[in-house]
Amino acid sequence: MPQLGETVTEGTIIRWLKNVGDAVAHDEPLYEVSTDKVDSEVPSSVSGYIAEILVPEGSTVDVGTKLAVVTEQAPSAASAAPAAAAAPAPAPGPAAPAASAPGAPQAQLPPEAEAVLAGVPPVQEAELAPKAETAPEATPKEETESNGKGMVLSPVVRQLVSEYGIDPASVPGSGKGGRVTRADVLAYIDQHAAGGAASPAAPPVPRGPAPAPVTSPATGSEPASAYSYTVAPGPRDEVVPFTNIRRLTAEHMVRSKATSAHTLVVVEADYEGIERVRNAQKNRFREEEGIGLTYLSFIARAVVETLRDFPQLNASVVEDALVIHHDVHLGIAVNLDQRGLIVPVVRNADGQSLRGLARAMAELAERARTRKLSADDVVGGTFTITNPGPFGTLLTAPIINQPQVAILSTDGVKRRPVVITAPDGTEAIGIHSVGLLALSFDHRAVDGAYASAFLHALAQAIETRDWEAEL
Repeated sequence: MPQLGETVTEGTIIRWLKNVGDAVAHDEPLYEVSTDKVDSEVPSSVSGYIAEILVPEGSTVDVGTKLAVVTEQAPSAASAAPAAAAAPAPAPGPAAPAASAPGAPQAQLPPEAEAVLAGVPPVQEAELAPKAETAPEATPKEETESNGKGMVLSPVVRQLVSEYGIDPASVPGSGKGGRVTRADVLAYIDQHAAGGAASPAAPPVPRGPAPAPVTSPATGSEPASAYSYTVAPGPRDEVVPFTNIRRLTAEHMVRSKATSAHTLVVVEADYEGIERVRNAQKNRFREEEGIGLTYLSFIARAVVETLRDFPQLNASVVEDALVIHHDVHLGIAVNLDQRGLIVPVVRNADGQSLRGLARAMAELAERARTRKLSADDVVGGTFTITNPGPFGTLLTAPIINQPQVAILSTDGVKRRPVVITAPDGTEAIGIHSVGLLALSFDHRAVDGAYASAFLHALAQAIETRDWEAEL
């Protein structure tokens, strides 16, 4: 299991793209893996034939775990069958749902990561794991920290046990050396939400009474989530288990609403100046850049410039302090063909031109939809834009992407009658392209006046900036 990001300590095998006995080429996609950051299609680092698959679909294992064995020569038919049958059973604890059929699209918190399996020697029998046998028992210090009785826990596990008030020592660990994994904590939470056997450290579900769990007809008894409610499906109802991306999205969104004092402020912006430039330049821009000239490119450029004057919105809340970031790492929400959302990050967006931002956003969106992002591509954002506008939305109140303090929604732009004031002060009615800008902000970090002033300045930048010169 490769390291798919600086803070990633485990992954779930969603689907094997090859079977025992199949040939695999160097850099050919071999399997899909799901982490708490992204879904990834992982290429093989060696060429040969699949001799063994050691970790079946749906299993969650630590970074460094041996997943499969590749040999230079094809295994015989007699040896291939026993090798496949010898695959160990999945580790205890809830696992991400396996693909329902070969080739079926998998949604997860976010699909993508062209992970390179570094350190795999191309010998006759190459293990598809980065030197698992020699990996140290403890995860690198920057990825974990000791928490409770000398235990080593990943950041995700620390977040969960802290939120639910769980003593990690009371959670049975299924990871290497008995380490407690995210799956172990979720299983523990589900057990107690379902009314399982009590333990000295049975955690109360925070922020209100624990709702009763949903029981899936497919499993008979397994609860869907600690936030679920009892529902009796009717004869014509269909039970669709949450994919990993849906479950993780639910966890992040509920945690964000419980963490931040969400407040919404909205202004109207006149896009007529942008519209004129787009109509005049879009064909040339597509010829030169190979991508469309969208409203989002102009808005992103206006946002990074406006944040210079409102740095407290390019910030994070850490305990009882506001950490202001002086570089803008701009998150852009990407729709994964209705299978979920992911927010890749444009690094140092405040140092890029309109053209540079347009290229960077288009490239990240394409990599997101083709599962080519790495886990590090979706962390470290300081401000986020979500763009439901192409669907014609009027007004959207987005949920803050933690630990940021604000997120901007750019809604639909439509031709509408507006009042136009001439230089001499006379007024007339004209038809302009107009849309709403909606900012959800954390009222712990800033007040409404500050957020409103930012939106007002942003709308002015959209309306008055010399966009022709920008291109």
